[in-house]
Amino acid sequence: MVDDQTHNAYFAQIADGLESIGAEELTELGAIDTRPVRRGIHFKADRSSLYRINYCARLITRVLAPIQSFACPDAAAIYRAAQRIDWTRFFSLDQTFAVFASTAGSTVPHSQFAGLKLKDAVADQFRSAFGSRPNVDPRTPDLWINLHVEKDRGTISIDTSGGSLHRRGYRSKSGDAPMQETVAAAMVRLSGWDGRVPLADPMCGSGTLIIEAAMAYCRIPAGYLRHRFGFQQLPDFDPRIWKTVKGEADSQMRKLQDRLIYASDIDSQAVSATRANCKMVPHARTVNVLRMDFRQIEGLENRIILCNPPYGIRMKGQDGQDTMDDFYRELGDFLKQRCKGSEAYLYFGDREMIKRIGLKPAWKKPLKNGGLDGRLVKYELY
Repeated sequence: MVDDQTHNAYFAQIADGLESIGAEELTELGAIDTRPVRRGIHFKADRSSLYRINYCARLITRVLAPIQSFACPDAAAIYRAAQRIDWTRFFSLDQTFAVFASTAGSTVPHSQFAGLKLKDAVADQFRSAFGSRPNVDPRTPDLWINLHVEKDRGTISIDTSGGSLHRRGYRSKSGDAPMQETVAAAMVRLSGWDGRVPLADPMCGSGTLIIEAAMAYCRIPAGYLRHRFGFQQLPDFDPRIWKTVKGEADSQMRKLQDRLIYASDIDSQAVSATRANCKMVPHARTVNVLRMDFRQIEGLENRIILCNPPYGIRMKGQDGQDTMDDFYRELGDFLKQRCKGSEAYLYFGDREMIKRIGLKPAWKKPLKNGGLDGRLVKYELY
């Protein structure tokens, strides 16, 4: 059995396909020895870098601190391993906890059963020491405990993020099938947009893409609106280091230049949602959001265009006929005729539509958004 925390070793979870740019971002924020694997990145970090990564990283979904690795031939091994951890180091009887488990190729029947074994071990330890057990809160616990069992090895970790980092806190309203914040942030990063030319989203939905762009340009930490993080439950948490890290990151923030970001949508509810969400973020309140069909826009020349066009059932006509082919052909015509000198980065939730747009891609990258195995496609509009 190994206590991995003596080595400052961590594991960042990330969407499939973003591992390499995620490792770049972690290195920029102070991580060392980054090693991308499928859907994750192993890395090492001191306390200030761990706090900074959780506060500022835009692409990862959470950071796990492994506290115990063990041989796991059966479910009983999970209980024994968890019983050997002193859980009072991490939280007290009057606080809450939750267990999230995953299994892969294991003899343990399923993840729920594995998680139950760990939860029982934690509860039984408190009951035997204090005559009572802490409550479980699956939504907003004080301590998030993660269990991963792969084949015959198990790892128990503390979630230092305190819940998924994609929940930025600005989404007061959302439309149909909103893009996950971390995926939107990846689109902004992959576009290379740095504010030297304006940025536009002519189908903004609830505004996730333009808000992530505004946060990146204004250097607003991704976790700026979060009230607490899981690392505050770690035994070695240092409030002075955290205050310094947060203060340094916040001092880098800058205002958004006028007319640098443009957003529009044909749907009045989408426009309302974008405006409401922009109001939640410092400096994003000045983003110009209009109700307009992209076909009515005179032009979006010499800028970066980021867009997550509608797909699937949302584009069905009232008579039941599929209107998607026409829609994507018209979108391709708009980009070709009225967006000269621009670069467009479009996310296709339905990859079949890439053929319908009638433009030659500069490149295509796999990009998963929720359950969609989509593609991010770059078009250079000469």
